[in-house]
Amino acid sequence: MDGAYRCARMTSSEALIRAPGADEQTTAPIPPSGLSYAPLTVGDPLPGMGQRTTDRPRCSVDSFAGRYLVLCFFGSAGDPRGQAAIQAMFRHRDRFDGKRAAFFGVSIDPGDESEKRFANSYPGVRFLYDFDHTVSRACGALPRSPAVPNLSLLNRNWIVVDPTLHVLRVFPFSANDDDQVFAFLDSLPAPAKFGGIEIPAPILLLPNVFEPALCAHLIELHEADGGYESGVVRDGGTNVMDQDFKRRRDYTITDEGLIRQLQQRIVRRVNSEIQKLFFMRITRMERYIVGCYAAEDGAHFMPHRDNGPGLTAHRRFAVSINLNGDFDGGEVIFPEYNPKGYKAPPGWAVVFPCAILHAVAKVTKGRRYAFLPFVYDEEGRRIRDANLAQEPAG
Repeated sequence: MDGAYRCARMTSSEALIRAPGADEQTTAPIPPSGLSYAPLTVGDPLPGMGQRTTDRPRCSVDSFAGRYLVLCFFGSAGDPRGQAAIQAMFRHRDRFDGKRAAFFGVSIDPGDESEKRFANSYPGVRFLYDFDHTVSRACGALPRSPAVPNLSLLNRNWIVVDPTLHVLRVFPFSANDDDQVFAFLDSLPAPAKFGGIEIPAPILLLPNVFEPALCAHLIELHEADGGYESGVVRDGGTNVMDQDFKRRRDYTITDEGLIRQLQQRIVRRVNSEIQKLFFMRITRMERYIVGCYAAEDGAHFMPHRDNGPGLTAHRRFAVSINLNGDFDGGEVIFPEYNPKGYKAPPGWAVVFPCAILHAVAKVTKGRRYAFLPFVYDEEGRRIRDANLAQEPAG
């Protein structure tokens, strides 16, 4: 017993986990300049990132989870090697159907835009204008400095990303042999069978959070009011209308007595489960709305995350409580993990971290009513207060 105790003490020492030093962080041979490149190797998560494209103000690459992604850091379509890579992709254009796989070409040459050397090709093919180099730096294609990199410093490569947004393979450009990338892509199983097992989403499915009478009352409030078309929060806090991305009509609850009843049920039946499984003490709740996804509107919500920068950064968990069950479609989906859709019974809650990519499938019959708050902790409150203080006076 004494020996076992000594062994346990010897192996339970605490150690500080640190990131690798700048001299360790390379994904390719360091050029003679000795510049440091960010690491991105097999198994690493793809950094969250996005850029402007030929026809979109911003395209978030990580919103395309659930399929294989091929990123091509070709640098410039005006350069022979960059143009050869683009041509190789178009020879294999049929691979990129937007469902099994999608392609993202990354340009750092403003001449590509001014001379219109390429355009997005739907479905499945997009080009990013990475003129501020954020994507190329994050993926180790350009060094962290200098401020104005050029093609001579570009680690030109192809990066294949799995459906969970982790790097599967990195192919450096070599001797114009780009076909190896597509042969590798062809060898992969269907995205839903990636890994050979279903990858579970880290969510909670909690029963009987709301009783039937409360569900019915919330639906009645929405139907009496009719609700309003809700938008999407973008650019740190701007609410915009984009019906291709989201269609939903919301009703905001203002009755203080009803709000207290809703809070009590969340505290007793949701917060304790979050603390038990995620080790977070929830103290705050926001957004008392009943949302309606109606088939007549083609209602849906494309893949997104709920805690972007700015006024949504404080959010910790989303709570989605179905109020009825007489509808088709409308499932909550977590494409980073698997294609399964969750349709909770009336009164049940689907609870998930706000950082998880999720979507709501189109409602094809009837109407889906749901109560849709966010909850957060005291650290989240401090983040929210700080961001609110930076907002210009109304």
